[in-house]
Amino acid sequence: MTDSKKHTRERDRPLLQPIVEPFQNFFHAEAAGGILLLAATFIAMSWANSPWAETYDALWRTPVSVAFGSQVLQKTLLEWVNDGLMAMFFFVIGLEIKREILVGELATWKQAALPLAAAAGGSILPAVLYAVFNTGLDGAKGWGIPMATDIAFSLGILSLLGARVPLALKVFLTALAIADDLMAVLVIALFYTSTISWGSLAIGGVFLILLIGANWAGVRHPLVYSILGIGGLWFAFLLSGVHATIAGVIAAMTIPARPRLTELEFLEKGRALLTRFEQAVSPEQPSLANKEQHQIARRMKNVVTHVETPLQQLEHVLHPWVTIVVMPVFALANAGVMLDANILATLLNPVVYGVCFGLLLGKPVGILLSTWMAIRCGLADLPEGVSWSQLGAVGVLAGIGFTMSLFISDLAFGHGPLLLSAKAGILIASMMAGVTGWLWLKQSLTGREQAS
Repeated sequence: MTDSKKHTRERDRPLLQPIVEPFQNFFHAEAAGGILLLAATFIAMSWANSPWAETYDALWRTPVSVAFGSQVLQKTLLEWVNDGLMAMFFFVIGLEIKREILVGELATWKQAALPLAAAAGGSILPAVLYAVFNTGLDGAKGWGIPMATDIAFSLGILSLLGARVPLALKVFLTALAIADDLMAVLVIALFYTSTISWGSLAIGGVFLILLIGANWAGVRHPLVYSILGIGGLWFAFLLSGVHATIAGVIAAMTIPARPRLTELEFLEKGRALLTRFEQAVSPEQPSLANKEQHQIARRMKNVVTHVETPLQQLEHVLHPWVTIVVMPVFALANAGVMLDANILATLLNPVVYGVCFGLLLGKPVGILLSTWMAIRCGLADLPEGVSWSQLGAVGVLAGIGFTMSLFISDLAFGHGPLLLSAKAGILIASMMAGVTGWLWLKQSLTGREQAS
């Protein structure tokens, strides 16, 4: 590159680009979600145990009302975060589940067998271990807490080891976490539902039929699905007693996954438009004044939009918002455990033992046992380039329950000392699982590199 071209390029570069670019790179990194969750957790813990602790509790207990004509819906700010904002989190989970079932690691039985088996073993054994410590006690209802895996934290820690981690191991952990989330959603829907209002649920069913009908009729505009999904399905579920976040997963399943243009049609239209764009280029006419170029560019944009499925578009748009806004806000609202004079009683509660043993022991042992059985029975194969030691490390990382575990603990215990014990157990176990899993995997990768 000549000096003149280099200077021209630097001159045309936006003035704020050197400042903005590092932030853009951060938010596109795999570790961004885990780092932001960690920061939000630290802020919540610090705030809840500072001289301003009362403001922390007061903020999230602030009543917020939404009126629809004569109907007024009032919830605390914490409830709006857990019931409303987290619906977007579950909606994205639903999109990921649908994509994986259609074209991803859950698309065929051979592909799905290993992560499904791992998710089953990694969900059942933690619940059993929790029950061992809490059956017949006040905390018995929290058996679903250690069943979940936090995909952002676990993948974030995995990404810290960079390209040394085999791709197959990343794919396995992703598929495992998604299958794990699917089981957690089913547990929430079946076992953590309050008294059901069948009338509201029936109204939700009508909106679900409308969503399915819109997909069947070829409607692709996100606004239609937003109105029917948020204004109808989510609100009906909110009033029905079935947790409103389940509406997010159900709505995601109705989003079209078919492109409007085939690959061949896209190539033909794209080439024709590029040819016309090239012919419209005029050195005498600046780009800003070239109307024909603008029209062609808009048509190209439509063609690119039509080759993408609405499912891909929504997942691409919403995933960063869930990563950098929804999950950190949820952590900020829910991770503030107050370490007061009763902290010893909080930590000695059987709920803490159940959560810690479930996440730290039940997760890795359940995952390893179930994957070994699936491979031994011929249902699945060990991923290429992945060792059992690496699978064990991933099993430990899967013990980072955090987001989904905090969510289920709130459903199980509401507000009170049992909730504080559950949160304390989740934070302790997730931190230990993250550190132990990272050290184990790092050692395993180093040993393999030295052996080769």
